[in-house]
Amino acid sequence: MSVAASSPWPALVEDARRYPSPHNSQPIKLRPRDDRTATLYYDLDLGLPAESFGIPFAHVCAGVFLETFRVVARAAGFDVRETLDHAEMDFDGADRLHRFADVELRPIELTDAQRVEAGAALDRLRSRRTSRRPYLSRSVPGEVIGGVERICEAAGHTFRHTNDRDLVRKIVRVNQATLFDDLENDAVYAEIMEWLRFSKREALERSDGLSAEAMLMPGRILRYAMAHRGLWRAPVVGSAIRAIYLRTMRGVHELAWIEGPFDGPADYIEAGRTFMRTWLELHRQGVVLHPFGTVITNPRSHALFAEAAGAREGDGRMAWMLFRIGYSAYPPLAHRRSAASMLLPTPSVSAEGDPR
Repeated sequence: MSVAASSPWPALVEDARRYPSPHNSQPIKLRPRDDRTATLYYDLDLGLPAESFGIPFAHVCAGVFLETFRVVARAAGFDVRETLDHAEMDFDGADRLHRFADVELRPIELTDAQRVEAGAALDRLRSRRTSRRPYLSRSVPGEVIGGVERICEAAGHTFRHTNDRDLVRKIVRVNQATLFDDLENDAVYAEIMEWLRFSKREALERSDGLSAEAMLMPGRILRYAMAHRGLWRAPVVGSAIRAIYLRTMRGVHELAWIEGPFDGPADYIEAGRTFMRTWLELHRQGVVLHPFGTVITNPRSHALFAEAAGAREGDGRMAWMLFRIGYSAYPPLAHRRSAASMLLPTPSVSAEGDPR
């Protein structure tokens, strides 16, 4: 059964689809059950299970979406009641839709001030983008750092950052080397190739994935270099290709990371929620960011980063997110699929009242 024209879900999903996801894979699906309730799924065919921690980050992505949806729903005059399912995801199973939550919309009365703030929060969500552009050599003010530290602390996490030149340079080198390392892992390489979009036309038509434009790489060069991954290690051609890629890391002046509970689906979802709140607060303050996700998911790189940063890990806690923060020109748009592609049909109901 299709969604009724009067249903609030299409309008809500139109904005909620702006949530960030690894490789811009957009794996979240929503199935309305009626005008007030819906079930949320993670589409396993759009996940990234090849990387270490790729499966945990599916639940992180779910948490990112839940926080995004909360912001969207509040601006529309709803509170969201969640019933979460913390079951592990089985990427090898026959069922390709993993249910992770049921949500219920509850109308709320907002004061004029609350309505204005909810609208401003939605505007920030709409304008938020990942920036891979060169960053300015300008530190983020202490009061801004303090704001995101409090957001993370309230969720049981710790926000840490550094603008120490030597440490920043060392971690950036780890990030740069991670791509070369991942290209030698056949499964990870195949996964990366699945999500690269080498031209503006392809990025627009597919409306997903990592576009060469957003990555600040010439599409033809990126296509050739990725199709001939052995060239990255060649003395002359490889040096030229690496130099083009490394140009996208110009101006990294300050890095930040989040440490906290990361020991099962419940932790992963809350981590995602915390990250999205952090991102939106930084965006509110005019600060851009660019996640260095592969440093976290690549075991070798993660160990090098954690040692260099003095990350406090163990007993179910780890440094689970790393990103550069700062100031840059406004970045290119990363396309999103339509809201309709994210909405699953409402189940039909039998004469006895049972969903079919």
